[in-house]
Amino acid sequence: MSDSTFKNNYGYWVIVVGSAEGLGEAYTIALAKRKMNLILVDNQLNLLEAISKKVETDFGVKTVKLYLDLKDVNAVEKMMLEIEKVDCRLLIYNAAYSLVKPFLNHNEVELDNYIDVNTRTQLKLAHQFSKLLICKKQAGGILLMSSLAGLIGMQLVSTYAATKAFTWNLAEALHYELKPKNIKVMACIAGATATPAYLKTKPTYGFIKPQIMSPIDVAESALQNLGKKALLIPGFSNRFNYFILTRLLPRKMAASVANKTMLTMFQEQSNS
Repeated sequence: MSDSTFKNNYGYWVIVVGSAEGLGEAYTIALAKRKMNLILVDNQLNLLEAISKKVETDFGVKTVKLYLDLKDVNAVEKMMLEIEKVDCRLLIYNAAYSLVKPFLNHNEVELDNYIDVNTRTQLKLAHQFSKLLICKKQAGGILLMSSLAGLIGMQLVSTYAATKAFTWNLAEALHYELKPKNIKVMACIAGATATPAYLKTKPTYGFIKPQIMSPIDVAESALQNLGKKALLIPGFSNRFNYFILTRLLPRKMAASVANKTMLTMFQEQSNS
């Protein structure tokens, strides 16, 4: 898709929620290369300022920096205020709260964080953004980041996995519901990705080692496929593993394999 076609489909501005690091940084750069102006939302001020300066300097695009805690009850209102100021018709919700630890070792604040960041704010923003596009009779797009962790309930990431299953199903439903309104919706269901957050968990691998994709490859794949399908699993190895776990193995066996793999990868965290 050419830069001009991309702008015709999604306007001249895009909002990237969770934009300063890892996949968010990759999306920001990939969109700046397409000459899209950016509303950058993140809770890491130094990284937010750095990525804003980088894309403005390297690609000559405009940015609006929104330093924001997505747990804030007014977060959606603050983002919508910025969206309404410009021709923004593409929403990318990349932000996520994730911890690798046993479910019983979480405190109530951490459990609330999963709900607030991964579901509540995402859901309400997608709702308000869609209503705005429909009110203006404009076409647009919504790209929600999900994860293969949402495929099967997995220990050590139980709550994160549950929220990603929510995102997956939400995007698939909205793909069909909003398509007649000319709003393209897709979930990008990523596997292991070499982001700072993932690498910080220090996974160890046994016989089964996941394909670890680069953030830019995931972001480019998602942007290239937006509008073509409801669900995207980037990377051949990830799609192959999905096929094995969902089409060939019985659910009980697939869950057993996935959970044993998690224990191998995060043995230290399982004992914390």
